[in-house]
Amino acid sequence: MQKHTFELELKVRDYECDIQGIVNNAVYQNYLEHTRHEFLIAAGSDFAGLNNEGINPVVYRIEIDYKYSLKSGDDFISVLNFEKQGNLKLIFNQEIYRKQDKKLIVKAKVIVVVLENSKPVKPDFIIEKLENYRKSIQ
Repeated sequence: MQKHTFELELKVRDYECDIQGIVNNAVYQNYLEHTRHEFLIAAGSDFAGLNNEGINPVVYRIEIDYKYSLKSGDDFISVLNFEKQGNLKLIFNQEIYRKQDKKLIVKAKVIVVVLENSKPVKPDFIIEKLENYRKSIQ
């Protein structure tokens, strides 16, 4: 695992697994989203507060590569890095690793745009908070 801006440790719960005994593919999106939400909180903001101000970061596109499966009880680490793309897009490069052996489970690219009163806006104010967090951990 390389160095990441944010890491979150989680554990697979029984009900997240399908009949095959592995984490259902849709659940990985929940893990990725939860990691982004916790990252925003760590950076000094949160989705509820932003929403109350009429500001909503929304997923524009997501690409996920499923490399290996997690099973019930597995501990895992969800990590992310971020970058700005153009004037409106914020890219989250995210990965999930099984904690026990650091095996790559999922790799994802999540493209987010920020809407203010339902219109796209430059995400500079959010990027500033995220950059300040990144600087604080270096």
